Amino acid sequence: MLSHRGRVRHTNQDACAALPEQGVFVVCDGMGGAAGGEVASHLATEAFLNSLSQAPRISRKAASSNPQNDVDPYPANHPHTRLRQAICAANHAVFQRAQKLRTLRGMGTTLVSLLWDEAARDPTLWLAHVGDSRCYLFRHGELHQLTRDHSLVEEQVRAGLLHRSQAAHSPIRNIITRAIGSQPEVEPEIAAHTSEPGDLYLLASDGLTRELTDAQIADILTRASALALEPTCQALIEAADKKGGRDNITVLLVSCP
Repeated sequence: MLSHRGRVRHTNQDACAALPEQGVFVVCDGMGGAAGGEVASHLATEAFLNSLSQAPRISRKAASSNPQNDVDPYPANHPHTRLRQAICAANHAVFQRAQKLRTLRGMGTTLVSLLWDEAARDPTLWLAHVGDSRCYLFRHGELHQLTRDHSLVEEQVRAGLLHRSQAAHSPIRNIITRAIGSQPEVEPEIAAHTSEPGDLYLLASDGLTRELTDAQIADILTRASALALEPTCQALIEAADKKGGRDNITVLLVSCP
């Protein structure tokens, strides 16, 4: 995993972190005036990892005796429950800090993460995200976007009001509809994906995906080696930077054996 300031921004408000031994990977893209975005992204990654590194706890929602009232009906140690709790912890940490300091009011961050499920019968990665940072799967030479942007233009595209090609140049393309820390509660999108040997997962902030097309990303990943992921991260960042580097650029690669 690597992160770069880009050519335009004076600070880097992205953050990336991992607990490889526990199969946890996360990328955040902060937003907010002054140092707000940088604070939000680092707070979120720290709280997210801390939650997942602790023993699973039974939440009020998951422990309800009435299944019909369960928001998250999975057991306390289930990846879905653990990811939801970790994202709630990240949201709480960012929101509370913003409430305490006026200079940080309104800060927030995107979050995209992967959690390896060791207990699953088949190799399984659980994907959770909030905002427009993305996760891609590169399999058999083809790139697949696994996340759906939580953004205004994505809603317009899905409603048929905007063509996909128009969305890339829309003046409102930076407006996201969900963020960590902007509200007291947030609803993440969580899904499981069965992995195959040789799969390559890419977590990235929009500093990468705004500069490079999917085809350009796939071309770089085609030359990737499972034993040399860091040079591939560097190649992705350098390509986005050469295209303009108008935002911070963060990439994290996970290779499945």
